[in-house]
Amino acid sequence: MTSTDNEVERGDVVQDNALGQRIPVRYRHDWALFADWCAAVDHRPIPASPDTLAVFLHEHPAAPATQRRRLSAINTVHTRHGYPAPGRTETVRRHLDATRARRLDRLARLLLQRAVELPSEGWPSGLFGRRDALLLVLAATGMSFVDITRLRRRDITVDGEALVVRTRVGERFRLAPDPETGDSPAVEVYRRWAAIQAFLDQYPGTHLLRQHLTDPIEIIADPLDAEQARQPLLCPIDRWGHLPHAQPMTPQSVSALVRAHLSGRVPMRKALPVPRRDDADVWVEPEIDLDPGYYDRGTAARRRDYETLEGLAEVFDEIEARTDSLLEELMGVVEGL
Repeated sequence: MTSTDNEVERGDVVQDNALGQRIPVRYRHDWALFADWCAAVDHRPIPASPDTLAVFLHEHPAAPATQRRRLSAINTVHTRHGYPAPGRTETVRRHLDATRARRLDRLARLLLQRAVELPSEGWPSGLFGRRDALLLVLAATGMSFVDITRLRRRDITVDGEALVVRTRVGERFRLAPDPETGDSPAVEVYRRWAAIQAFLDQYPGTHLLRQHLTDPIEIIADPLDAEQARQPLLCPIDRWGHLPHAQPMTPQSVSALVRAHLSGRVPMRKALPVPRRDDADVWVEPEIDLDPGYYDRGTAARRRDYETLEGLAEVFDEIEARTDSLLEELMGVVEGL
């Protein structure tokens, strides 16, 4: 065992007593470089944001192998202390791989073009069009399909004329207006989908939403309450136009839709005629009597689901690896267009 003023080495781990961190010996010097830089610029080394890591790599140029080793060091220290790995983000990947960045920029232009072409009115074409348009805008940022499905309504905001999205790991994406025209298609796409969610907050029900998409009324959106803020930003839509607020889309479905829109093979959903408001029957919700065991069964089901879902973290890691692979395949599709 060796030691310095602040460090004690035990086996393959160095204990930094000053920072209270356990550092693998093989990453000792790479982590020290990052931690010293953070101290000099008044940033926290752990948990570090992806933006902080990108600036560090920019200010410390080195060979690709050296930069990858530094990323491994920083990622390992974070995961060992229970934090997300900041190096596994699109911000950092773009910085390290210029070729990947150029391919993604080309893909982003195609996705944004497809997004603005989708319908925003009519039933059910306008409903699917508004959701898919936002999905394509988010995919244009380069964030992974897993991160897209994890977004909540609180994670996306409008800052001036730009759309700002923050992922669960703290990565920040900013979609600025077109520098030539000054237009903000991403903001408009987001506001159209947000209007659907705001309408459902006030008037839940597919029937009323169908009327709204064919004969829109003005909706004044209130600030999100705690429950609304936690709702998934994007949710699946069934063939009847029902949107389960608490159910997010899956990475596989997001990937399939992005691929379909890029290839022009997305299913065509024609606008269907909708009865006028005056002709629509007034629906009265029937009374429902719950049996005495309803709440006990619900409690038991929640307990069972909690135990079943404990291992989901590893499953999500596998899904993320697969979706990264799918993104590479998508970029290959774009190269062939």
